[in-house]
Amino acid sequence: MEPTNHSGSSLLAVEVGEINTRAVLFDVVEGRYRFLAIGTARTTANAPFNHIGEGVLRAISDLEQITDRELIGDDEQLIIPSRLDGSGIDLFAATISAGPPLQVIAVGLLEDISLASAKRLSTTIYTQVVDTLGLNDRKLPEERLDTILRLRPDLIVMAGGTENGASNAVIRLLESVGLACSLMPKEQRPEVLFVGNQALNPEVETRLSSLTNYYFAPNVRPSLENEQITPAQHRMVEIYRSIRALRMPGVSDLNEWAGMRLLPTSSAFGRMIQFLSKVYDPGKGVLGVDVGASATTIAAAFDGELQLGVYPEYGLGQGISGLLENSHISEIQRWIPMEISPDYIQDYIYNKQIYPASLPVSAEDLAIEQALARQAIRKALSAAQGGFSKKIGRSGSGMLPWFEPIVATGSVLNKAPSVGHSLLTLLDAVQPTSITTLVLDQHNLAAPLGAAAEINPYLSVQVLESSAFLSLATVITPIAKVRPGTPILRLKVTYASGDETSLDIKQGTLEALPIPMGEAARLRLQPLHRSDVGMGGPGRGGSVRVVGGILGVVIDARGRPTLLPKDSTRRQDLYKKWLWTLGG
Repeated sequence: MEPTNHSGSSLLAVEVGEINTRAVLFDVVEGRYRFLAIGTARTTANAPFNHIGEGVLRAISDLEQITDRELIGDDEQLIIPSRLDGSGIDLFAATISAGPPLQVIAVGLLEDISLASAKRLSTTIYTQVVDTLGLNDRKLPEERLDTILRLRPDLIVMAGGTENGASNAVIRLLESVGLACSLMPKEQRPEVLFVGNQALNPEVETRLSSLTNYYFAPNVRPSLENEQITPAQHRMVEIYRSIRALRMPGVSDLNEWAGMRLLPTSSAFGRMIQFLSKVYDPGKGVLGVDVGASATTIAAAFDGELQLGVYPEYGLGQGISGLLENSHISEIQRWIPMEISPDYIQDYIYNKQIYPASLPVSAEDLAIEQALARQAIRKALSAAQGGFSKKIGRSGSGMLPWFEPIVATGSVLNKAPSVGHSLLTLLDAVQPTSITTLVLDQHNLAAPLGAAAEINPYLSVQVLESSAFLSLATVITPIAKVRPGTPILRLKVTYASGDETSLDIKQGTLEALPIPMGEAARLRLQPLHRSDVGMGGPGRGGSVRVVGGILGVVIDARGRPTLLPKDSTRRQDLYKKWLWTLGG
């Protein structure tokens, strides 16, 4: 099969996930690109197949049955380009998140400067930073050598030195890396990515050229005050693709099908969020949340500038025990609206680690699953928030920047019993501020569209404008430092019909306005007790046009951060009330 080109209308996108492989078909309908159908199969990266190709073919076969359209020929190759009889497709794109995270050692000079940048770069794909090496870690050269030999990382990300800055200290660290590589069997030597002082590139090449594969990318810390991660991310994607192709059968074939453009699913997801930030209000960012089996991904983009964080330790599949290791059991238990013992929660987590494809079979299991999603998103957001733009408005110190919209996806959200469950999970986990729209990517299309954007950007734009994404609600969050029950916002609603209604919102409550989906209304917001609704500061209100989602317009006055009652009975009663408010 020839690599994909830029002509033609139909596009097939394949996503190889940790549990499921999806095949998504897009084509032109009545002059515009549309999402047509999706085929699904279990991912076959592990035994008994140990080859992702089988899962890919099964997902495409499922799609063929749904659409009654032949996509794979007798030779088990894609039919490309499409034929006059309607079979085949014109373009192909693919992403992958399956497989264990790459083991990475981050190397730098100062812990809070170049080493911190190396760690942030590492988290832009599916990696686990297993250790760090720096000048101020007080390790002797032989201890650094032992660390690399003991951990046997897949990749060493090495930063250090501003442009035309430090060199001798970086070379000393490089010596440890080179010596460790020379002592390892050739097939176990790590790849090395150098993102430090570019004047040292010849030195890196001299010391590593005969030992292992090495790569260069622009300095992530060209000056002490300036961090630039984005240029090096492209090289990280290339390295990820290379390692996956070497170690996971079938990846090379899929990459060839994709015209050598196979992307990590997280990178494709981030690309879509980055695109949205160029379309929406530049005064706010766009936030993407993908809570998956392999990792929880946070993508935040500010006027085209992307901050991407991928956290396998907060995935809900085989790595779910990492959530327990990084959280106290009470932090998970607080989100459960019923009495469940800590032992039962732990047992559920360990069982999920062994059987990541298992589904909740009782109300208790469902409550635990959604509580785990809340905690995973909160932990991932906390880890990512330090890199968010400081130029975007906030409603207070430690709170999220203002976002519009917030796009979320993941099976735990898409397969929830009701959209009310999905929205409440997101409100509890993300805790947005200001006025924003929460959008559910119910078919997991953001990553496929991000992968397709490079070869057909019009497709991505037109599918986004269709009904493929579900607007849950416009959410207004008044924030005030007052006692529960105190009125903090006076609302006047003018519906499209001309009817009007007024109400007061009290601190600690969650309210829903029945504004039909897609229908616009005018809200007059009058903050009380100097509450902040994101309209210029505490006490400032005004008029705003909103559009109802499937759950209308929601006012979340529960506070930021949302403080839950310590009494379990009262907390459970509140959850039931909140869920009832959202129709769950």
